[in-house]
Amino acid sequence: MTQRAGAQSQRVGTAELRAALENALSQRSGVQQRIAGLERRRTPYCTSFTLEELGVRLANGTTLELIFKDLSRQALLKTARRVKPAFLYDPLRETETYRNILSPSRLGTAICYGSVADHRIGRYWLFLEKVPGIELYQVGEFAAWQQAARWLASFHTRFAGETELLARAAPVLSYDGGFYRLWMRRARVFLSQGASPRSKGARHAIEWLAGRYDHVVERLVELPVTFIHGEFYASNVLVHEPAREARVCPVDWEMAAIGPGLVDLAALIAGKWTADERTALALAYYAALTPREDGWPPAPTVFLEMLDYCRLHLAVQWLGWSSNWSPPPEHAQNWLDEALSLAEKLGV
Repeated sequence: MTQRAGAQSQRVGTAELRAALENALSQRSGVQQRIAGLERRRTPYCTSFTLEELGVRLANGTTLELIFKDLSRQALLKTARRVKPAFLYDPLRETETYRNILSPSRLGTAICYGSVADHRIGRYWLFLEKVPGIELYQVGEFAAWQQAARWLASFHTRFAGETELLARAAPVLSYDGGFYRLWMRRARVFLSQGASPRSKGARHAIEWLAGRYDHVVERLVELPVTFIHGEFYASNVLVHEPAREARVCPVDWEMAAIGPGLVDLAALIAGKWTADERTALALAYYAALTPREDGWPPAPTVFLEMLDYCRLHLAVQWLGWSSNWSPPPEHAQNWLDEALSLAEKLGV
C-alpha cells in the first residue's frame, strides 16, 4: 500500500539515469532519442520502493511526464525492508508484468516506456507514464468505486483461460494450497509472540481458526483463477475524472499473480463500508462479468459466499505479513476480528 516517503536510499546519478532512459525510449520508438532536459522530483508518497517523478524534454520537442521506479533491493525503503516478507521479492515481477502482459493488452494501465534489468549489479529500473488522477480511497463518489469494480471484472474476464501463458510471461505468484497455508503458519507464529492477556486471547483465537483452516483452503483452491493484481486496494488504484466515466488505473503490480479474481475484489471492498455498500460494490463487479460455459459466475448468493472466503484469506494474510508492522491510519483494521467474524459467518 502507499505510504509517505521517508528516508530514501542513495539517489541514482542523473547522468546514469539519463543514459538509461535515452536507451529505453530509443528501443521503444525504434528511433534514437536524445534528452534535452530532465527534471527530477521526489514523490511525497511511495510504495515499497524509491519513486521519482521525471519531467522529460526530448530533443525533438516531445515532453513526457514519467514515474521512475527503482525496484533494486537496495532501493527498498527502510520500513518495507523491515516488514515486507522477503520471499515475495522479485524485481522482475512488476517489470515483466508491464512489458509482457499489461502493455500489449491496452487496458488503461500506465504506459511502460522501458526498463533496466542488470542482474550483474542488481539494478532493476522501471519507467512508467505518470498517470493523472487521485487514489480511489480519496474519492467520495460511490459511482467511481462501482466503476472500479466493473473495470476489475472486465480485467479478470480478459485473462481467464490464459493463466499458463501468463505464468510464462512474468514471474507471477501462484495462489495454490501452499500459498494459502503459508500465511496461516506465519500468522500463528506472530500471534504467539505476545505476553499480554490480549495476546493470549489472540493466540487462542488464531489456533481455533488454524484448526479449521483446511476447509477454507479447500474452498479457495476450488475457485476459478485468472490474472490478478494481488493488492487491488483503493490506495493502489488511480482514477482520473471521477465525476465522469473515469480512467481506472491500478498501480504497483509487485504482487501480480495467478489466482482467484475475487481476491482482488475482496481487497477493493476492504475498509469501513456498511454491509449494504460492500454488497453493492460486489454486485457491480458481478453484473459486469461475462457468463462462461463453465458456469462462472454462479448465483449471486454463492458468489458472495465465495467472496467471503477470499476476504477471510486476506485477513489471514495481513495477520501473517509481519510481526512488527502497523498500517497507516487510513488503512488500519482489526484483521483478527475480521477473520473470526467471517469464519463465524461462513460456519467454518
